[in-house]
Amino acid sequence: MSTDLKYLAFTAILTASLWIPYVVAQVATNGFLAPENYVDPAQRPVPLWGKRAERVYLNAVEVFAPFAALVIIAHVVGKANAMTAFWAMCFFWLRLAHAVAYLLGIPYVRTLVFTLGFVSVAGIFWELIK
Repeated sequence: MSTDLKYLAFTAILTASLWIPYVVAQVATNGFLAPENYVDPAQRPVPLWGKRAERVYLNAVEVFAPFAALVIIAHVVGKANAMTAFWAMCFFWLRLAHAVAYLLGIPYVRTLVFTLGFVSVAGIFWELIK
């Protein structure tokens, strides 16, 4: 497996796992779901860290699609190279740092690593079109 695809897989499992802190916040705050919670999908209150956990998950899902598409396109068209591997690796570690910074409520770091994550996606795109 190429480095690009390996980091795509790592990013996929990270993204797929980021719902867990939000559910932990829900259960810790409100207990397990009751039958009426399945009928009424209104969100139950959670502490601020729980709200951040939900946003971490939603943000990860939002940025995963462009990253995944570009990594797969690079692989399919034969443009995967050392730079696309570098950018894919950067994206994974930046997304992990973003999740930690967001969950902990660390100001400025979250914005910086999010922006660098975008730069990583743009880097893969650049390798495709050059």
